[in-house]
This record gives sequence, structure tokens and C-alpha cells, in this order.
Amino acid sequence: MAAILGAEVDEEGYLLNIEDWSKEIALAMAAEDDIELTLEHWEVINFLKGYFEEYDFAPAVRVLTKAIAKKLGNDKGNSRYLYSLFPYGPAKQGCRFAGLPKPTGCV
Repeated sequence: MAAILGAEVDEEGYLLNIEDWSKEIALAMAAEDDIELTLEHWEVINFLKGYFEEYDFAPAVRVLTKAIAKKLGNDKGNSRYLYSLFPYGPAKQGCRFAGLPKPTGCV
């Protein structure tokens, strides 16, 4: 079983226990993907964590884009902006950094 900073992850790098999440784990995951987390990244990560807390599932990219546009504005709720932050997929990579399960419908 793989681990990151002592927390077990699956073969795709998602935490097996979301309670293990910490900012340090998110930073380590981002470093593995060669990404330096900025305030803009944290805004999306925190949004994803709040979304999961409210709805009990991780949103796929289309739902994520619409939900972010509604809450943070169209300048942030669009694919171009979100993919600039999370090039491997805003839903997949964002959820992984947020310690959430892989979004439904993501391959």
C-alpha cells in the first residue's frame, strides 16, 4: 500500500481515509505533480472540501465549473481557469489535493 506523509493512498494517489488530510499532505501531493499551490489553488481546494461536506460526494468537472461560477464568479468558474490551476483535471486533481474521493464519472 502506498502512503504520503504516513497517510495511505490508493493506486491513483487518493487518500483512503479523508480524515488523514492535512495542508501538508496537499502540499506534498502538489509537489509530486510539480505544482506550487497558490491562493487560487487553495480557493478551489477549500471550495471542493465545502462541497463534499454539504453534498457528501465530489463533483465532476462540469458540476464543479458551474458551482464555482455561481459562488466565485464566471472568471473563476470556467474550464480554462480551472485547468490552468489543475492541468490533470480540476475535479480529479483538485479532489486528490483536497483529500476527497475521486469524483464520480472521472476516468
